[in-house]
Amino acid sequence: MTKTLHLGQTLTFTGDPFTQGPAAATHSSRGAVLVEAGRVVAAGEADALRAQHGEAEVIDHGAGLILPGFVDAHMHYPQTAMIASWGKRLIDWLNSYTFPEEGKFADRAYADEIAKRTLDLAISNGTTTLTSFCTIHPGSVDAFFEAAEARGMAAFAGKTCMDRNAPDYLSDTAQSAHDDSKALIERWHGKGRATYVITPRFSPTSTPEQLEALGALWAANPSCLMQTHLSEQVDEIEWVSGLYPEARDYLDTYEQHGLLGARGLYGHAIHLEPRETDRLREVGAGLVHCPTSNTFIGSGLFDMAARMAEGQRIGLASDTGGGSSFSMLRVMGAAYEIGQLKRNPIHPAQLLWLATEGSAKVLHAEGEIGRLAPGSMADMIVLDLASTPGIAQRSALASDIWEALFPTIMMGDDRAIAKTYVAGRQVKG
Repeated sequence: MTKTLHLGQTLTFTGDPFTQGPAAATHSSRGAVLVEAGRVVAAGEADALRAQHGEAEVIDHGAGLILPGFVDAHMHYPQTAMIASWGKRLIDWLNSYTFPEEGKFADRAYADEIAKRTLDLAISNGTTTLTSFCTIHPGSVDAFFEAAEARGMAAFAGKTCMDRNAPDYLSDTAQSAHDDSKALIERWHGKGRATYVITPRFSPTSTPEQLEALGALWAANPSCLMQTHLSEQVDEIEWVSGLYPEARDYLDTYEQHGLLGARGLYGHAIHLEPRETDRLREVGAGLVHCPTSNTFIGSGLFDMAARMAEGQRIGLASDTGGGSSFSMLRVMGAAYEIGQLKRNPIHPAQLLWLATEGSAKVLHAEGEIGRLAPGSMADMIVLDLASTPGIAQRSALASDIWEALFPTIMMGDDRAIAKTYVAGRQVKG
């Protein structure tokens, strides 16, 4: 089988930059990534790999920076068409914009259209893996996984379950949520690059009976992930407290029903109580930081430094359509800005790691995605560090790779993604 040797600048991680600092990354100004059968065979210096693999087809990306494709650990593909809807807080935003749009996904043709649009927007922005909530309609899950399969992409998704505090046209039951999800697990989980994620939207839209049913389903299918929302806004937490008066805190509404575990993904997790942070760390759960959404909807400021100091596992996500951008570059930039407001600026090495290997670790897929290492899938991007005149004039003054990369993190968009590869196949550029 043909080997392909990609030449350019490379940036790879040998450790966690939150514990090791920028030294956890290795930069080569003339590096290479060897790809065969859709996987990375080797990454290293260009001259050495050319000498060892003279038979390989060579693609020279010049000064382009070869990176793993971005991994978006929390988003809502059914909200693609309503992204950047003006002026609402979370609960009003759901009722005014989200639920009416999600109701359209009863139409399978519409679900197919939006799934394809979402994945094409992701590819254009250098995102090669998406973790998505779907709608209550099983067809919305089929549409997403089929669109991802057609593009060769890794996809994590599940049917969103709601049996209260939602319109009748978006409500299921405890039993149908369990049975629909079970059937979808049997149809999709582990098929190709698909991973099923059991998906209660959040405690306010599920009865205890539904959460119990989904907890039992997760216990019966422990290789699945589970995703939901946690402590996004203060008024949401007050709502949960009224709905679950016996719970010790918001997290306890999940914990009591078997929905707390290492393979759980808890979106936002901004306003946490000490007991909650202790339990999340103890079980090794994944927290997903959604900075563009948190600022757009006015949710609050995630404390990255405190959570990392506790030893939490953290990924990064767009949370579109609550998040206002499909670009993980913009998401990284927003994470930096929130870090500044919390008086703990996040280094470019840490931002990049969060958007790639950090998110992959939260998804328990770090051997497959989010890195350029032997055996991982060749989901890659080539980043143009001079994609606009404003970025180019700043990066030209850079004294190291981080100064060269940071302007693109802060000002870059889809124009900075020169090429995108999924499983070694070029899909952009």
